[in-house]
Amino acid sequence: MFSKSCEYGLRAVIFIAQQTTKNNMVSLSTISEEINSPQAFTAKVLQQLTRSNIVKSVKGPYGGFTIEDNKMNTKLSEVVSVLDGDAIYTGCGLGLKQCDANSPCPLHFKFVEIRDGLRNMLENTSLLSIAEDMNTDFTILKR
Repeated sequence: MFSKSCEYGLRAVIFIAQQTTKNNMVSLSTISEEINSPQAFTAKVLQQLTRSNIVKSVKGPYGGFTIEDNKMNTKLSEVVSVLDGDAIYTGCGLGLKQCDANSPCPLHFKFVEIRDGLRNMLENTSLLSIAEDMNTDFTILKR
């Protein structure tokens, strides 16, 4: 459902949020290793999230990535919007160009329910809530 950029971005921002709750700043290499993603690709995704003020990048030997306190309530929908736009909420479940309520594909009405559920989950889940709910073991995101 999500692009690879969005998948890596969600993993990265969740990992950074978890580390932020422990007052840790994390390096690009640590993030890419922990979320099992290519470092150069992760850097581009984090650059987008930094430009959108979701994550904060600090340069220097003690630098890295963190999330400011006032950004920990960022909803997952904001991350998805930055990385994938809103196509996930409007696209056809079969990828057809012509699919809507007037000219539905065979899955249209069932997929609308799934899309609405996904939107609800993304709009009601904050980085802080996920970080607080996670175990200290982050290896689940390496699968």
